[in-house]
Amino acid sequence: MLWAVSELWLVRHGATEWSSDGRHTSVTDLPLLPEGEEQAAGLRSRLAEIDFELVLTSPRQRARRTAELAGFPDAVVDDDLAEWAYGDLEGLTSARIREAYPAWTIWTGPWPGGETPADIAARLDRVVARCRETSGRTLVFGHGHCLRVLAARWLGLGATEGRLFTLDTATIGVLGWEHEAPAVVRWNS
Repeated sequence: MLWAVSELWLVRHGATEWSSDGRHTSVTDLPLLPEGEEQAAGLRSRLAEIDFELVLTSPRQRARRTAELAGFPDAVVDDDLAEWAYGDLEGLTSARIREAYPAWTIWTGPWPGGETPADIAARLDRVVARCRETSGRTLVFGHGHCLRVLAARWLGLGATEGRLFTLDTATIGVLGWEHEAPAVVRWNS
């Protein structure tokens, strides 16, 4: 199988004001903080010696700028890599959301005006398929929740199992294979 030799590298964007404050950021198109720009530039040396057949990025400026500073200014924008759409919860912290929905998590909802796990899974399944059609390495620049769901879908898990993967800003994850089974090669490094 051609897709069995593919490898998917994930990079979360550098720090923004809202990621630093713990505010849920999807469609709000925030720039990187100076610290986030430094984090992104620090990725360049870690990625420079690796050959990627395909490089994709979320359409949000924080991901595109991270890609640029990491040495991939020509990354192809893929709308499917946009962060989970939080709807009415955009810009709020989990603590603030729990004032209205005491048991809320992004994984359990509710998602007023936003995407459900099934919605984001459908988008990211298209990314998984695209990456598995690539015979080499794919590098994607994206967002915390989106990339966690992407990892779960790569592994054949439900979208809500993304809850099992933490992902800090400007970190790298690598998904690949252990024989014929999809596997986590490296995570949050």
